[in-house]
Amino acid sequence: MKPLAILLILASSLTLAMMTSCTGTSTAKDEMQKPVTESMKAANENEAVEKDNSVNESVEKASTPVNAQDVNSINYQNMQDAFKGETTASAKYAAYSQKAEAEGYHEIALLFKAASTSEHIHANNHKAVLEDAGQKVPVITPEFTVKTTNENLKDAIAGETYEINTMYPEFIKNANSAGNQLSLVSLNYAYKTEQKHKPYYEKALAALESNTVKSLPTTYYICSTCGNTYETIAPKRCGISMTSSEKFLKVTDLNS
Repeated sequence: MKPLAILLILASSLTLAMMTSCTGTSTAKDEMQKPVTESMKAANENEAVEKDNSVNESVEKASTPVNAQDVNSINYQNMQDAFKGETTASAKYAAYSQKAEAEGYHEIALLFKAASTSEHIHANNHKAVLEDAGQKVPVITPEFTVKTTNENLKDAIAGETYEINTMYPEFIKNANSAGNQLSLVSLNYAYKTEQKHKPYYEKALAALESNTVKSLPTTYYICSTCGNTYETIAPKRCGISMTSSEKFLKVTDLNS
């Protein structure tokens, strides 16, 4: 017998012996290798489809942007709130001006007069944005309480602080999300101006408490475009809107 034939016989015998001695293992392998039936294929395919759909839904939810109508609605609500706030501030500061004058603080009265004029410009800008978009402009009845000039200054500082730190940054963010350029312009005009009003009030309060009110400015210039406010001397152009100083409003007395 040839060597190759002998090797084949030996290999066959060895394989048969291994299969006989490992019946459990062989059975397990047979069970694992059973052919997949049509019903099993369908079940597996359905499971795969369900997993794919679940993944797709998760991706869609994660990638779907906020509804454009929603961000626009939020922006216009913000503009209405800003209009209300600035309208109220203008009326309130005008009343505070009269109170300061009555208490003998003419310089502080002039500051409140200038600020009232500035806030009126902000309110008109916000109103113009709403009207341009065909949005409702709310009818405002300002509500506030006039106290002493010291308390009125503290109230003004608190109001400006809120607008600078909370209100306008949030409104500007929402206007940016809505892509509304007119809102962004109007809101930024007010935001940057309030950043100047706050230190004016703080300086006035310090002067009042140190009995140096007479050292405060008696002339103010207000940009007719954005409400930016300057003490004593006006630049050639507004530092916020670039408006020529020829268009500034000048406050030197309570009737101007």
